[in-house]
Amino acid sequence: MKTYQDLVTLGDNEAARMDFILAVINEHSSSPLFRVARDAEMYYRHLNPTIMKAQKFIYDAIGRSVPDIYSANNKIPSRYYFYFVTQEVEHLLGNGVSFSDMAVKDRLGEKFDEKMSELAVRAINGGVAFGFWNVDHLEVFPVAGFDSPSFAPIYDEENGALMAGVRWWSLGAQKPLRCTLYEPDGFTEYIRREGEDITILQEKRDYVMVVGRSEVSGVEILNGYNYPTLPIIPLFNINRQSEIVGGRETIDAYDLMASALVNNIDDANLIYWIIKNAGGMDDADDAEFVRRLKTLHVAHVDGAAGTEISSHSIEAPFEANETALKRLRSQLFDDFMALDVKEIASGAVTATQIEAAYEPLTSKVDMFEHCVSEFILSLLSLLGIDDKPTYTRSKIANKGEEIQNLVTAADYLSADYITGKVLEVMGDIDKVEEVKVQRETEEARRYASGQSDEGDDENDDKFDNGGEV
Repeated sequence: MKTYQDLVTLGDNEAARMDFILAVINEHSSSPLFRVARDAEMYYRHLNPTIMKAQKFIYDAIGRSVPDIYSANNKIPSRYYFYFVTQEVEHLLGNGVSFSDMAVKDRLGEKFDEKMSELAVRAINGGVAFGFWNVDHLEVFPVAGFDSPSFAPIYDEENGALMAGVRWWSLGAQKPLRCTLYEPDGFTEYIRREGEDITILQEKRDYVMVVGRSEVSGVEILNGYNYPTLPIIPLFNINRQSEIVGGRETIDAYDLMASALVNNIDDANLIYWIIKNAGGMDDADDAEFVRRLKTLHVAHVDGAAGTEISSHSIEAPFEANETALKRLRSQLFDDFMALDVKEIASGAVTATQIEAAYEPLTSKVDMFEHCVSEFILSLLSLLGIDDKPTYTRSKIANKGEEIQNLVTAADYLSADYITGKVLEVMGDIDKVEEVKVQRETEEARRYASGQSDEGDDENDDKFDNGGEV
């Protein structure tokens, strides 16, 4: 495994550095981390790589296995993995990330919440993903880009810190290879065209460039600077491994069972004919018989002592498949600690029942929240921001019961807290500040109106006493 110390020892030897970059790419693209991440991306995109490669075989007269091209071979991938990953990410980040200082969110860019959700998905799929702070916004670097560049990390062999990395992409074997080496003191871009050696496309540049504009020279780079550390931060998944690990076998079993159910019905959904006393018919005669039967719906027979025709049908044994599918589905939700909405979809359920159904998902998301917070705190430290993230969980709720509980506790809690929690239950957490301003304005209006009424009462007393105003 190539380390940061290996890169440092190369110094300014550019030829050796380019060989090092290609070695990092080859090493990473053949690593278990890359292969598992690629498979997870396929499951996430509703493409099961296991059943797509599955092939039925039959044995001929001498015992050789040959591909079965006769029986049905439907392949039906499920969407459960996408559902589980989406549920986990949206439960934590569906309402965005909040900070005590509202200006922090503006500093992180208007699409910060969307990028955090994308980064979380890539981290869950790959076991780790990387966030690159590009001057004023966050970019996502997956370890195995399905239709985007991939990123190979380069760690410090002494403390395990991320110190550098190579990001690369190519549209095909005959297309140019583009790659970028990121280091603490800047980044360098390279290209390798077909039949040529790798060369520098753009010399090393600072991460932040200061530009100026004038009528004489146009746009001109005035200065540049780098961050205190490498502006690429890893977001690790729980246990630093892909969510597909340990779960793909159950998904494969479910998909294969669902496919087998359809294939059995497809194979068995037929009527076959038995023709007695017709030994003289060959295959061509049988085909002609079936053709005439399908077109004319008439068959000629000789009577009781002659040819006889009877039809038979086959029913697929699907009960065992359905039982197995239900059991596998239940196991999938248990293995991925996901919320099965079917458990709380029927009837009137209490808030306690909903909380109990959420318990497995909440426990897993609590662990993932630590990973996300560690990433965000590292990003804030890079930017010199002193704050910490908070999250508003997205969940199904018995809104009436939760609001009633909040109203009951209103005498013991502040008005701002009650306002925020009620809006959270109603799904309008982003309108907290707006509602607070409206409430304060309304209270000020009522207060001013009360003072005016008190003054009118005093004036009335003066008139009643014969005084002057």
